[in-house]
Amino acid sequence: MMTCLIIDDNAIARATLSQLASQVKDLTVICEYCNAIDAYNHLEKDHVDVLFLDIEMPEMTGLELTKSMRNKGTVVIFTTSKKEYAAEAFELNVADYLVKPVMPARFLQAVSKAREIVDSKKEVIQVKNDEFIFVRDSNITRRIKFEDILFAEAMGDYVKFYTTAKTYAIHGTLKNAEEKLPTSNFVRVHRSYIIALDKIDTLQEGGLVINGKFLPIADAYRKSLNQRMNIF
Repeated sequence: MMTCLIIDDNAIARATLSQLASQVKDLTVICEYCNAIDAYNHLEKDHVDVLFLDIEMPEMTGLELTKSMRNKGTVVIFTTSKKEYAAEAFELNVADYLVKPVMPARFLQAVSKAREIVDSKKEVIQVKNDEFIFVRDSNITRRIKFEDILFAEAMGDYVKFYTTAKTYAIHGTLKNAEEKLPTSNFVRVHRSYIIALDKIDTLQEGGLVINGKFLPIADAYRKSLNQRMNIF
């Protein structure tokens, strides 16, 4: 079961999101707030899995609230009538960006993204012998071999590790993951991605392909990647 808050200064928008949320069996609305400050105070006391958060609000904006609660483990889904905040939202690594009026299909898609993160709450425990990491999966500690990792992706307050068999969402930052992965085979190619060099299938215009998935390469990391691959 996922818990959520709805934060919007527009009563109709709050009612719409509440109605949509009521149709999702594993989603429970804990509270609705008309301003971000009340939501901030709530989050200081109690953890909530997901926020449906408007951006333009008086006193404190949704962007400001998101910046203030980094690393609290709460998944943020922005809901706004304006598209111009999308770039800044991307910088904050929110789970999704819904443009009002929110359609049921898009709402469910956003919830699915949030569920993928929430249901996979795990954390890195330790690194041993530069061969594997341990992650906590519910009450079970599992070992992931470095050789099985395809790439890592930043997603909100989590890092998703894609392996040959399964995907793990681990609470933390991509910088932290970069420090734990051996530099002999892992390299940062984008602010949101770290890849395993030996898992690259092809290099393409603007990116690369690993296991059938296209991943972008940022200009800031391209020279370093080419040198690691002996491409000049």
